[in-house]
Amino acid sequence: MPTIQLSLTTDPQHAEAFEDALLAAGALCVTLNDNADQPLFEPGVGETPLWDNTLLCGLFDAETDMDSVLEQLQQQIGELPGYKIDILEDKDWVREWMTHYKPMQFGERLWICPSWTPPPNPDAVNLMLDPGLAFGTGTHPTTALCLRWLDAQDLRGKTVIDYGCGSGILAIAALLLGAEHAICVDNDPQALTATRDNAERNHLDLSRLTICLPQHTPVLIGEQKADVFIANILAGPLISLAEKFASLSKPGAPIVLSGILANQASMVSDAYSAWFAMQPATQDEDWVRLNGVRLNNCSPE
Repeated sequence: MPTIQLSLTTDPQHAEAFEDALLAAGALCVTLNDNADQPLFEPGVGETPLWDNTLLCGLFDAETDMDSVLEQLQQQIGELPGYKIDILEDKDWVREWMTHYKPMQFGERLWICPSWTPPPNPDAVNLMLDPGLAFGTGTHPTTALCLRWLDAQDLRGKTVIDYGCGSGILAIAALLLGAEHAICVDNDPQALTATRDNAERNHLDLSRLTICLPQHTPVLIGEQKADVFIANILAGPLISLAEKFASLSKPGAPIVLSGILANQASMVSDAYSAWFAMQPATQDEDWVRLNGVRLNNCSPE
């Protein structure tokens, strides 16, 4: 059955009241979206930033009397700002997403293929992926930047740490490209489940993976350090974790950082320069990848 979408534009000061009014009027759910292509950077503790021009979309059952809804909204919040009512076609959105998610090549050897699609090149390094509830399909520039870097490396015999592993896409790619062992860390238990499921889907021996929450990393890793360290998360956590990442990396080990907007690159690079020889950023759209090499003559304090 189709649904009815009522869209309203507002500002951060009125967004919460409008959201409450839509729910009180019978909306099945309400989403808040950017209505003017305004970037929002990482918030401070306790902050919930919104766009200056926020678009609220409330979904209603197809049988809803929208005239009554509009009347109720006007009584609760006064004169409505610009609004629009649309009939949304009923779709199987999971199947719709699957239809548009196609195999993708990264570099010369590596392909990321949805698990429901045959690999276009059976002789390539094919990573069969079902991301499930975790981030990481290869479609986002941050993941693509890391995958292209991995494809260009000789990883044979290496231990790779993937910090913020999401779907496990980077760690699994490293193993398929020749790495000996991958340590996968994420603070979301669903990501750890997705990583394990995707490793099994690619017929990897699970003894080649260590999968853990951040607080369990010291116990499970022990003295083991990374020959290659990868973290595709966000600029704020990357900066705060610089010393920790240095402590987990062998001297001479390359580090690969992504999840960074171009205008954040210098801040992140500066945070790592005490322990790594950092290189210029590599950019894809608005995002960058930073590479560095662990210095031999320093250690975390």
